[in-house]
Amino acid sequence: MDRKEMQNARLYLLLIILAAVLFVYLGVLYDTQVIHHEDYVAKSVHSIVRPEKVEASRGIITDRNGRVLVTNRSAYDLTFDASLLPPNSDANEAILRLLRLCQSQTVSWNDSLPVSRQAPYVYTIDTLSNSQKDRFLTYLKSISTTRDALGAYLLRHPDLIPPEEEEEADPDASAEENGDTAEAAPLTPLERGRKLLDRFSASGLSSSLLHDAGITPTSLLSAMRKDLNIPEDYTQEQARLVIGVQYELALRKLNDAYETFVLAQDIDTVFISMLSDGDYLGAKVTRSSVREYGTDYAAHILGYLGAFESRDEYLSMRDQGYDFDDLIGRSGAERAFEQYLKGTDGYRMLASNSDGKITGEYYSVEPEPGGIVELTIDLDFQQAVEDIIAEAVERVNETDYDETRGAGAAVVKVGTGEILALASYPTYNLSTYRQDIGELNQDPGRPVFNRASSGTYPPGSTLKPLTAIAALENGDTTLKERIRDTGKWRYPGDEANSWTWCWYHPGHGYQNVIQAITNSCNYFFAEMGYRMGMDTLREYLTKFGLGSPTGIEIGENSGRLPENPEGQNQAPWAAYGQSSQLYSPLQLANYVATLVSGGKHCQAHLLKAAKTYDNSEIIAVGNTEPVNTVEIADENLQAVKQGMRNLVTSGSLASHFRDCIVTAGAKTGTAQVNSNVNTHSVFVCFAPYDDPEIAVAIAIERGGSGSVLASTGVNILNAYFTPKTTETPVTGENQLLR
Repeated sequence: MDRKEMQNARLYLLLIILAAVLFVYLGVLYDTQVIHHEDYVAKSVHSIVRPEKVEASRGIITDRNGRVLVTNRSAYDLTFDASLLPPNSDANEAILRLLRLCQSQTVSWNDSLPVSRQAPYVYTIDTLSNSQKDRFLTYLKSISTTRDALGAYLLRHPDLIPPEEEEEADPDASAEENGDTAEAAPLTPLERGRKLLDRFSASGLSSSLLHDAGITPTSLLSAMRKDLNIPEDYTQEQARLVIGVQYELALRKLNDAYETFVLAQDIDTVFISMLSDGDYLGAKVTRSSVREYGTDYAAHILGYLGAFESRDEYLSMRDQGYDFDDLIGRSGAERAFEQYLKGTDGYRMLASNSDGKITGEYYSVEPEPGGIVELTIDLDFQQAVEDIIAEAVERVNETDYDETRGAGAAVVKVGTGEILALASYPTYNLSTYRQDIGELNQDPGRPVFNRASSGTYPPGSTLKPLTAIAALENGDTTLKERIRDTGKWRYPGDEANSWTWCWYHPGHGYQNVIQAITNSCNYFFAEMGYRMGMDTLREYLTKFGLGSPTGIEIGENSGRLPENPEGQNQAPWAAYGQSSQLYSPLQLANYVATLVSGGKHCQAHLLKAAKTYDNSEIIAVGNTEPVNTVEIADENLQAVKQGMRNLVTSGSLASHFRDCIVTAGAKTGTAQVNSNVNTHSVFVCFAPYDDPEIAVAIAIERGGSGSVLASTGVNILNAYFTPKTTETPVTGENQLLR
């Protein structure tokens, strides 16, 4: 073979080798990309991609006219995610480095461990919410030393444990099934202590109890250092910082939640840049939303958000899409309409490299925002009513200052049960509620308490129109009957011991039902109560919705009907609003609305409509249909309304109603407290007289005579019926005027 042929042979051999390599490469590529494509993708996703929740924004709340009351503002949070840490990295070091950055930038972070951050260490349990106390107790139970110490203490103080409910034995079950085994070994003191601890309520947890149990803040931190594997070379100050975050992560493990913790909320862009540039292990910036309020009013109606109150509550709602750190509605509309306001969270698949850095988004499911909840209240009117009630209390306080005095008012739309305004005084600011919670809880005026729906008061004479209807409809009196009021009504057969004064001691003389309402004649209505008896009176009270839930969605006190003590007949006193009965301003307003509508008893409600987030579909509407109808003859209704009308035209309230811009009817009430000392002021009214549209009820604690509220009632009526000014639209340049 000559030289040229040898060169060609080498070239052919090289080409064959290259072709073989290329063929093998193509075969492997085909096997990877085509034949086993799905297998390799699954392995790849499993190894480098992880799911992450994308929080859905909470729905908005508006008034009946579409004005936004509560909405959201986009924000960024700093989250510590232990799963992002590279293998063999030190979580404690990563946490400490992150907290040092927060300190240097004065960024506050979440730390619910109830031990002060600086020495000398003290407990701060009194600042915890109920949910935080429950979580802290759960953690204490997870450490053997603190669990046993608490158990031993409870053995010495069994009075701290509520009595255990005994289960009724099954007569058909065996002795073993009923727990009556003779072979059962007696429990050791340690076991008995742990059983007591399981029944101990977190609400009873206090710093003094822990000290008495031998668990001081210092000894607790020492136990936590060991439990959380905090390095011994950390200083006391460093250890306390890291323990706070590790405690939060431990809580999530105990509650079967993700090992992520929102360290700081609503961080700014400068801080976000520092996090990105500094390569802080375990740290990630997540998008969130912050509740924003379009008004400083209606706090008791709108309500606030809060964490889960207990582990059991969280576990019960986890299947509904809630996470451990989610906030849920804890009061007001936020709680009542949680199902409409909560959105559906989305998920995205994040790819990360071996160092834990996120390299991209692999797949995402878009979150769906919460819906729109439209309330029945009118914001302008709500503001006016709250201001009017506050002014009324201030007027009373000018003559008799009382820091605990409060008031409530309710305005209900006649014929539908829609609540147009619900005011409670004193009130609070939802925007600063979390910061103010400690001060609010210590305020003797109880500003968080909703007096309009949950405050209950004796109705006094405001009940007399209802009693009149009951007596007329039951046939115990007629429109023509006149009863002579001598000033002192005596119980037949027991005149010496059972009697009552009419407020006008000389007596009103002969009174028919219209005059008795106008003059608020106790004598007349005591006689009506005696004739009807308690059973009939209670029957009518129930028909008008008193002593029962009104239906309002945000919670209420259903009040209390009067009843006869053994051997007594309290009906004469109950008939004019005394005895043992108690009702809320909302119940009184709804009863008046029922009366002046001709007997249509509607469910009081705040929901006008719930809609999807894009306003494309109505999900639910408030129930405006009557739940029952009270049979009232037209002539009886007109007589009772006339008695209330005469009170404001020619009766004792005429001077107050001179400035009322609409025809109205009203009734005052003076509710006795502590044997007629410091009486509550109660007042009800309706308007317009001929075609009633709204019913109003007001109560001021220890306000004296109900007549002091007449001008307050007039101001509320005027605020509602004053024509609203129409805003002039702004016309842009180069636009035609039409």
